[in-house]
Amino acid sequence: MTGSWTDFNDAQSNANLIPKGTVAKVRLSIRPGGFDDPAQGWTGGYATRGTTGSVYLNCEYTVLEGPYAKRKVFSKIGLYSPNGPTWANMGRTLVRSILNSARGISNKDQSPQAQAARRIGGLGDLDGVEFVARIDIGTDTNGDDTNEIRAAVTPDHRDYAAAMGATPVPATGPVHTAPAAAAPQPQPAAPVPSSPASAPQRPTWAQ
Repeated sequence: MTGSWTDFNDAQSNANLIPKGTVAKVRLSIRPGGFDDPAQGWTGGYATRGTTGSVYLNCEYTVLEGPYAKRKVFSKIGLYSPNGPTWANMGRTLVRSILNSARGISNKDQSPQAQAARRIGGLGDLDGVEFVARIDIGTDTNGDDTNEIRAAVTPDHRDYAAAMGATPVPATGPVHTAPAAAAPQPQPAAPVPSSPASAPQRPTWAQ
């Protein structure tokens, strides 16, 4: 039901926002900022250096499926802040969860295979990766509400499989189980009475 057109206190503050806590499959695209620091592993021009000296990935997330398909969320992944390691640590935590989500790894999995899957050759490996995100609401530089992504959803989460599209689809017909679906076996022909005037036929194997 639409609210009153004379009292707007119960209207949404920004109807364009995706609701906080929405779980959706997204594709990450990095907007290159042209800043490199090979000593940190930041190559390929993917990093951006801000006016304050902070370094980050300028990210665009496109929702791939569901009611918000094709919607975009713009958010940053922190790589460095002159104010301390907190922002960079948050960025590394987010990237770890993105890799876990994209590659189907439990956050608790410490096997050699899981550890190898959490390594990348460079920041460019994150460009184009698809994963399940939990969409949040933050505040932009103007103080307005805006969508952002602070965490990825990993296989440990109950909604991961459905959002990632990995839910098994049950068979809808007798594809593998019904013998009747197999090719019909030839049945022996009913004997045909021989005409008294016809000569007896020799079996083909005797020819």
